[in-house]
Amino acid sequence: MDNVFYRNLRKSYPEVDYGKGIYLYDKEGKKYIDACSGSAVANLGHGHPRVIKAMTEQAEKVAFTHLSRWTSGPVKELADLVAHLAPGSLNKLYLVSGGSEATESALKMARQYYLERDGKSSKYRIISRWQSFHGNTIGALSMTGDKRRKKYSPLLLNFPHVAPAYCYRCSFDKDQETCSVECALDLERAIKLEGADTIAAFIAEPVVGAACGALVPHKDYFKIIRQICDHYDILFIADEVMTGFGRTGSMFAIEEWGVVPDLICVAKGMSAGYSPLGGVIAKDEIYEVFKNGSGSFVHGHTYGGNPLSAAVAVAVVKTILEDNLVENSRNVGEYLLTQLQEKLLPFWYVGDVRGKGLMQGVEIVKNKDTKEPFPASLNIAEKLTVTLMDFGVIVYPGNGMADGENGDQFLLAPPLIMTRAEADELVERMEGGFREFEKRISQYK
Repeated sequence: MDNVFYRNLRKSYPEVDYGKGIYLYDKEGKKYIDACSGSAVANLGHGHPRVIKAMTEQAEKVAFTHLSRWTSGPVKELADLVAHLAPGSLNKLYLVSGGSEATESALKMARQYYLERDGKSSKYRIISRWQSFHGNTIGALSMTGDKRRKKYSPLLLNFPHVAPAYCYRCSFDKDQETCSVECALDLERAIKLEGADTIAAFIAEPVVGAACGALVPHKDYFKIIRQICDHYDILFIADEVMTGFGRTGSMFAIEEWGVVPDLICVAKGMSAGYSPLGGVIAKDEIYEVFKNGSGSFVHGHTYGGNPLSAAVAVAVVKTILEDNLVENSRNVGEYLLTQLQEKLLPFWYVGDVRGKGLMQGVEIVKNKDTKEPFPASLNIAEKLTVTLMDFGVIVYPGNGMADGENGDQFLLAPPLIMTRAEADELVERMEGGFREFEKRISQYK
């Protein structure tokens, strides 16, 4: 027994030895496909020589300086790269150390924006969606809309939540092809009930990740969201902590809907797991309000904007661009999704296979016709994850999305460097794992 305080104290963890490309190897030499990039993080795979070189060279120069006292070449180069890539006037990058810090920073930035603009403001609340995850710090968890918030509810802020864009389990019993996108209009209902004068922003993941396994909204969803936010003078925050930097087949997933948010939260894929990093990309218009107001953002974290993490991110983003990994994510992702739908949907317990680019989800159900979920007590998602590990596949499981307690799914988010041949290998291993799992859960049919 070691002295690590693990998330799950009753679970036995394999010990990783090393990684190469899309693969991880344990201490016994077994080879696994890292089909979730850890948690949609290792977008360039493992052991990438260009990133390791950049990391080593920067560490030899200077690894840490505090952004309240120093700027650095890597920080400025990264900000310039991001400004070039982000849509519209999203040109200013505020750096932190991870995803929860990014969404928490966006929350505070939205609040202070209205104070800077108006002098006084009652706008401070953030509307988010059920079946969402925005982080584990108190503000971020207040915006989160899944079962992970329940134990900490006495500590959380009173932020409203609206219906998710969950077409497989539509809250309004509509069909995506003929609906009026009622899930988007639910935002206006909440604003009217709560009062627009109290709402600072609406936050949403363009494609939902950990909370619900790659939910892809209706094609008009974010156009309606943007119109509602503009009408009621509310900022739109796109949480691209998982989706940013090519994961869904666009540099930023929100581009697929043809709208420009006011703030974009980024993390995971920006440094691809080689160094902790996150950020908020802000519109010039928001930056100018701060600059012409008090001149400061009352916020900050110790490691945000350190030269080492920034140098790593510069190497990661340049590799994404030069190796055409956004296009690869789109093309291989389309191929992988087609193969998974063909091979997995015939299983009696697979309800839905969905996604965009190399961000895909599989939902598990007890009854395919009624979409009835398995009881949470059976812990089906975790059991399936263990079975898939036996077949050398690592996925990212989740539960509770069907009704707040029950429901099982897992996320697939393999490295963006995945080839078609590696996608075929993944599908073959998964199909074998699903056949084995079918035997293991036959008593629940």
